[in-house]
Amino acid sequence: MEDQFWQNNGLNVDTFDFSSNLESSYRVKIEGRLLDDEYELEAEEEERKANENDGDGDKMETDTPSKTKPKPQPAKRPRLSHFFKALTVDFDRQKSRRQGPDTNVEWKKPDRTPAGAANLPAMADFDEFTFKRNGDENMNITINLFRHEDPERFELSPELAELIDMREATRQEAVMAVWEYIKLMNLQEDEEKRNFRCDDLLRKVRSASPSPYSPNPPRITNTPLQVIPRETGYIPHLNEYLTPHLRPLPPIKLPYTIRVDEDFHKSPTPTIYDVRVAVDDPLRAKLLPFVNNPQYAAMLKEVAGLDEQLATMIQAVAHSKAKHTFLHSMETDPVGFVRSWLSSQKRDLEVIMGEATRGGGEDASGDEWRRGGRDSVWATANARESVNVLLAKQVLRG
Repeated sequence: MEDQFWQNNGLNVDTFDFSSNLESSYRVKIEGRLLDDEYELEAEEEERKANENDGDGDKMETDTPSKTKPKPQPAKRPRLSHFFKALTVDFDRQKSRRQGPDTNVEWKKPDRTPAGAANLPAMADFDEFTFKRNGDENMNITINLFRHEDPERFELSPELAELIDMREATRQEAVMAVWEYIKLMNLQEDEEKRNFRCDDLLRKVRSASPSPYSPNPPRITNTPLQVIPRETGYIPHLNEYLTPHLRPLPPIKLPYTIRVDEDFHKSPTPTIYDVRVAVDDPLRAKLLPFVNNPQYAAMLKEVAGLDEQLATMIQAVAHSKAKHTFLHSMETDPVGFVRSWLSSQKRDLEVIMGEATRGGGEDASGDEWRRGGRDSVWATANARESVNVLLAKQVLRG
């Protein structure tokens, strides 16, 4: 606090001297610390005690300098500005109007760091954020923290959240979740695997309303847009289908009251908030040198070549096995094998030409041929093609 009325500021309250131009003001400091893991704290404590024990022992004085092992540099820990891309402070409207229009507080992380810079700029690498404003009365504020995550996470629309049972997800996670739902519900078409059918949940998902936190929200219209515009969707277009349902994450809101009264500042206590943030996987730093190694790309090409050779060998083995089975069956029972083979070829030819009776000459009185539905034999491609050929022949004859 500075120049508050209860701080006197060197003025005598019993006099009528009001010539001072000092104006009451206050400072607010926002500080962030990443809580350490308890195992890391124990390791650091043990290392500190070991170093103290080594320094307390008597050492023999020699002319040769002692060779000490260089201590490994600790990994740079992420700071407050690393987890957020923007920070704003909203003041109480009624009180902020009386104090003037310059009460807004806003910080945005730079889009990119200067080329070749070893360290981040000061405005993008800090643990403390302090601002000063004029005022002589308590003020209610709201601190808004906009999360910075890589890859970016989004808030899902209620319809999409109900479909995949997730409220927040990255773009890749949302697409994979919808793909897993399609496979689980067996919605892929049999003939064209890239197409899928829409069930009730997929039809219910519609274009989400614009987010209030988006910098350029789209114009609201009365016409709802379906995620899947037709009864059949195209799997490679899942990313486009889900884009209207991904909204920027809402900011983390921290309510706080700025206290300028004397009673509070006799024994001030800081206000602490527990905010959950996403940290990088510790294995990622060890994986990056391996992935960025030029030999890694060459190794991937070699693995791809070996996969192709392995697929060719498996295909050759399967062909050889089929050939061996064919010749062995023919050797064991030549007459029966030739009859069965000719009967099978004849039945397949009749089905293809549409000249086969019900079931292609087989006994069609079983339950399998009586059963209808999507999974029956009548829903296969051969059955539909045969029906089309028969209908075409009847049209030509008529």
